[in-house]
Amino acid sequence: MPVKNRFAELLPEITAWRRDLHENPEILFETHRTAALVAEKLRAFGCDEVVTGIGRTGVVGVIKGKAATSGKVIGLRADMDALPIHEATGLPYASKTPGAMHACGHDGHTAMLLGAAQYLAETRNFDGTVVVIFQPAEEGGGGGREMCADGMMDRWQIDEVYGMHNWPGRPAGSFAIRPGAFFAATDQFEIVIEGKGGHAAKPQETVDSTLVAAHVITALQSIASRNADPVDQVVVSVTAIESSSKAFNVIAQRVHMKGTVRTMSKEMRDLAEARLRAISTGTAGAFGAVAEVTYYRGYPCMVNHAEQTDFAAEVARSVAGDCAEAPLIMGGEDFAFMLEERPGAYILVGNGDGASVHHPEYNFNDDVIPAGCSWWAGIVEQRMPAA
Repeated sequence: MPVKNRFAELLPEITAWRRDLHENPEILFETHRTAALVAEKLRAFGCDEVVTGIGRTGVVGVIKGKAATSGKVIGLRADMDALPIHEATGLPYASKTPGAMHACGHDGHTAMLLGAAQYLAETRNFDGTVVVIFQPAEEGGGGGREMCADGMMDRWQIDEVYGMHNWPGRPAGSFAIRPGAFFAATDQFEIVIEGKGGHAAKPQETVDSTLVAAHVITALQSIASRNADPVDQVVVSVTAIESSSKAFNVIAQRVHMKGTVRTMSKEMRDLAEARLRAISTGTAGAFGAVAEVTYYRGYPCMVNHAEQTDFAAEVARSVAGDCAEAPLIMGGEDFAFMLEERPGAYILVGNGDGASVHHPEYNFNDDVIPAGCSWWAGIVEQRMPAA
């Protein structure tokens, strides 16, 4: 099953949807215009059911096949939200909203799933039911968690769920996937070092919180180098530091640090949190300071299920002729919440050369649309073949 001719025919229309979404980006759960557009199109396609407000601003469409003897239900998920980035592409369809941009290709994901939904509603050449899921707030808001918490999986009796993300640097329209842990758990932390401030010319009368913070930052790198099994990935990054002093001649009373921890297993996640707390408080205590640690658990590690991964790769090969083994990715993906509730798989589709995701010059490659749509359609038609 190569790229379907129908998607080549629909390419100008799907591209127009994508570029309209690109011009009108919405962040986190504020995807009101996007959700309304998606719901309108799903109703126009003739979906059997269209429900809005799932997970606050998510949209779900239901399409029944010509037969329903299998009783199988497959979910297909695309994310809808943009990023708080000021666009620098200079494109004629660049963002009209200052400080917001589709810099991760969610406009493309939404458009491709809409294209697949139109085709599936037209043909219905499958035995079962497909549930198309349009999710808000992937970029840090946990929209996938919210849709699951709203009972989406049980309400529509979804058996399996599949997701897809474009990937710059891979050949356009090619695919890559891996079983097991794929995207990292993404946690955040804050550390406040409380010392004793004073005159910079009299350091002996102070407990220098800036010096303590520097030692803490260095010591935290021992989590990866000396606490972690070398084959179990962990990244600890202190990304911001701010002291209570703004003067050249004042030793700060307090330093506030922020950062992130990325891990690929539950065991490493627990170890990293425990060691971060112990190192911070212990190092501060050695200097006579106090460290207050706040640790926030974010998205869990996204884990592809083996059987569904093999199937997703098979569909990708039928579309593109090949499917590569994807690398481990230390970025986060809240499709993880859906894969914790149901078996499924997440695949990468190549976006070609160009700026990376989350870059102000990034742009989704519209040439990828037929391949992405064909993969979605193939998941349904090959997993639930018509009699």
